Amino acid sequence: MIWELDVQNTLKSAAVFEGLGLHSGAPVRMVVTPAAADSGIWFRRTDLPAGEALIAARWDTVVPSKLCTLVANAAGASVSTIEHIMAALAGCAIHNALIEIDGPEVPILDGSSVPFVERFLAVGLVEQDAPVQAIRVLKAVEVRDGEAVARLEPSDMLEIDFRIDFAEAAIGRQEKTLNMANGAFVRELCDSRTFCLQADVDRMRANGLALGGSLENAVVFENGAVLSPGGLRHSDEPVRHKMLDALGDLSLAGGPLLGRYTGIRAGHALTNRLLRALFAQPDAWMAVDCGGQTMGKLPGMGVHRGDLPATC
Repeated sequence: MIWELDVQNTLKSAAVFEGLGLHSGAPVRMVVTPAAADSGIWFRRTDLPAGEALIAARWDTVVPSKLCTLVANAAGASVSTIEHIMAALAGCAIHNALIEIDGPEVPILDGSSVPFVERFLAVGLVEQDAPVQAIRVLKAVEVRDGEAVARLEPSDMLEIDFRIDFAEAAIGRQEKTLNMANGAFVRELCDSRTFCLQADVDRMRANGLALGGSLENAVVFENGAVLSPGGLRHSDEPVRHKMLDALGDLSLAGGPLLGRYTGIRAGHALTNRLLRALFAQPDAWMAVDCGGQTMGKLPGMGVHRGDLPATC
């Protein structure tokens, strides 16, 4: 099935995922269900009382967290490690969904977005009677943290330009730029896994983190070698994964972005700071109803199962 973007989309039916939380190591069941037009993406904690359970997946519900993106509501309920599923929703042009989850952390699955994408494409989408509203960047906005930089600039499409530089020889310097239209996320990025150094794993576990991590759901590097079975899915898998994360974090803008994102050693927190800086300046952005040629420039346009990478 191939779908075209002229209106909002939601899933045709529920998509079920079960696995472990990367940091908690706890088993979790998550069900992504259809939602009404203009509702956006919400999480519902099924293990909490109804009045405390709903959490919007939006830039202004993000709270500081180590190593992942975490959203919370006023009652203190939270869901963490949301970046991979948010990237999959954005990359498949799913604008409205309710994500029911029985714990505080999204399952890590294989460490990428591809298990989510595969299931969403299998379930399929249904069009909704409402236009897609995008966020058009009108002027450059930038935030910095030491050597790390995140920047948004005007563009008539979503572009992501990412650069990383690691002392680990097996990673080193990597750079990649993609126009995110026409299924680029599904073809180029969705199967790229989270990565770390073995020393990072040891340190995180000593601090009660990465308890659900393994060589099956992360690419682990040590002394110039890839420890994970089968090696890399792409020679530049680390920078591709950083771009995957960036799309997931940018999707919290509340609509598709029309702009060029540049990330230099940037992470989740800096990208969220960038969105906050953007929305703090009313003259830096505008909301636009999408139609005609604009629709073809959004992530998810024309996506179909044949776009899944050969590694799947």
